[in-house]
Amino acid sequence: MIHKDKSLNKVIAKLCGGDKNALDEIYNYYYPKLYAFAKSFLKVDDDINDILQEVFVKLWLNRQKIKNIDTFNSYLFTITKNHIISYFRIKSKNHEFESRLKEIASPEQTSEITDIEYKELKGKLEELIDQLPEKRKIIFKLSREDGLSHAEIAEKLDISIKTVEDHMRHALKFVKKHMKSFETIVILYISLFL
Repeated sequence: MIHKDKSLNKVIAKLCGGDKNALDEIYNYYYPKLYAFAKSFLKVDDDINDILQEVFVKLWLNRQKIKNIDTFNSYLFTITKNHIISYFRIKSKNHEFESRLKEIASPEQTSEITDIEYKELKGKLEELIDQLPEKRKIIFKLSREDGLSHAEIAEKLDISIKTVEDHMRHALKFVKKHMKSFETIVILYISLFL
């Protein structure tokens, strides 16, 4: 059973070595956190469970690629976020989902984002996040990349929840302000995935 960072590091090292029991321990430890993270984007439990199953399968298949145990948490949440993005891409091909998207964006804005546009968008977002003041950037990444709640961030950084909320509000405002050229479809992306 994982209790502290030291035991987590040992379990991750065992996972990298191909220990299936380590995968079970990581699953039990991370599943509730990843579930809460995915639940903030998805409302259907079955979809969340399917996505998380894929996440842990991918983790197992790529276990030998894990080089830095210290960034494992971010790595796992990034895999989850990528699977959620894939889920929404698949859903966007569904006519009903497209209709709902068209209700809030003009037709020219709902055209499918190409891989090049997606990479450009992602790169721009990363640039903007890097421009945030250091503490704000840390808080933003703990929230959006690690999936921590405002209360968890406040406890981890020994600050008030109100301070966390203030930093998040300013960070999102900054990102949205500088992404206006990408228009509504990007605001939807930011709202869903950031």
